[in-house]
Amino acid sequence: MSQKKFLLDENKMPKAWYNIQADLPVPLPPPLHPGTRQPIGPADLEPLFPMELILQEVSNERYIDIPEPIREVYRIYRPSPLIRATGLEKALDTPAKIYYKNEGVSPTGSHKPNTAIPQAFYNAQSGIKKLTTETGAGQWGSSLAFAGSVFGIDVHVFMVKISYEQKPYRRAMIEAFGAECTASPSNLTNVGRSMREKYPDTPGSLGIAISEAVEIAAMNKDTKYSLGSVLNHVLMHQSIIGEESLLQFDMAGDYPDILIACAGGGSNFAGFTFPFIGEMLREGKKLKVIAVEPKACPSLTKGVYAYDFGDTGKLTPLVKMHTLGSSFIPAAIHSGGLRYHGMAPLVSHLKELNLIEARAEDQLECFKAGMLFARNEGIIPAPESTHAIKSAIDEALKCKQEGVSRTIAFNLSGHGLLDLGSYATYFAGNMENSYFHPKEMEAAIKELPVI
Repeated sequence: MSQKKFLLDENKMPKAWYNIQADLPVPLPPPLHPGTRQPIGPADLEPLFPMELILQEVSNERYIDIPEPIREVYRIYRPSPLIRATGLEKALDTPAKIYYKNEGVSPTGSHKPNTAIPQAFYNAQSGIKKLTTETGAGQWGSSLAFAGSVFGIDVHVFMVKISYEQKPYRRAMIEAFGAECTASPSNLTNVGRSMREKYPDTPGSLGIAISEAVEIAAMNKDTKYSLGSVLNHVLMHQSIIGEESLLQFDMAGDYPDILIACAGGGSNFAGFTFPFIGEMLREGKKLKVIAVEPKACPSLTKGVYAYDFGDTGKLTPLVKMHTLGSSFIPAAIHSGGLRYHGMAPLVSHLKELNLIEARAEDQLECFKAGMLFARNEGIIPAPESTHAIKSAIDEALKCKQEGVSRTIAFNLSGHGLLDLGSYATYFAGNMENSYFHPKEMEAAIKELPVI
């Protein structure tokens, strides 16, 4: 019988994060100041972030040591298990071997604490007592709320309006950890008031929520801003997922041929795949790496690669990424964590270098795949994670058609136990398929800054 779970001892947990910038064949284009359009320096980011995170953002060192206080909190749930999906393999009658890394074992049920904990730690070290942030589906907001409670920091979360309404239990989790949660757009900021006036019925977006959180942080000297995806240091913190996975595949006596993860801003995708891509770049290993996004918000598959703002209010630095335009507001799909107009610069850069490929999937097909997974593996996946599951199933069925065995691994970025309202909508037949507005994207792209 095949072994099901591959569990690392706590003393085997990686002691350093991996920074893919050290191995890039072409350097990442620099972020630009929104006013001068010149490359930004550390001083430009100091109003928003503590210096240690700024230094990590620009670092080219391959490995950054994880401080022991962070490792101590990580031990609550890490190392997370790598699991052989034997039930799913049997249901598909495929010769493929399927593995998944289960990040749903964290205190908030997703991968997001991997960066929330270090961000709260470094802010606390620098004397910060208040943090603002945004959240889509609520995984990030609840994770920063948890990390803030550990390190004694007050957290204010601007939650995208549609998720605030669709996911009340995520909101309750944010508040249970002691944070304040506000539906975005709100009346608390200039950006929020402007968007409510211009679009009274808007479902909100991560771009708007980021603007609100950044505005509050920039206006208050005792407050910093924290971001759950997109930025280099965030993706680096998440690399502990892939670093553990490398060790666990050694335990299994196996190595993936295909790596898959969902992609909204890019954090769980990068965390799972970048350590493997690093081996591709350093050692010439061959891997098929797939980023899966929703058809309703297809930044990698339909967006343009250009400098754009990370937020709708155009308060952030300009970064070069695949984008649908910072003013683009995606359809109100149930995968709130994937409703972002852009993609992490590092992920976008790898796509441009043809080191990864991207796919876009329909909402209904993803939920169908999620149910097949749940009924054979016993875990109800987060709606975001169903995108990775859908592509993993497709690849496994391709192996069946071709009569070949490949090793497929995907990141289960979180469980869906706080998303059961979405599943209830699906079961009732009231869930619409993904829809995308190309004309709205075209209008948003026309607003891109001229560099």
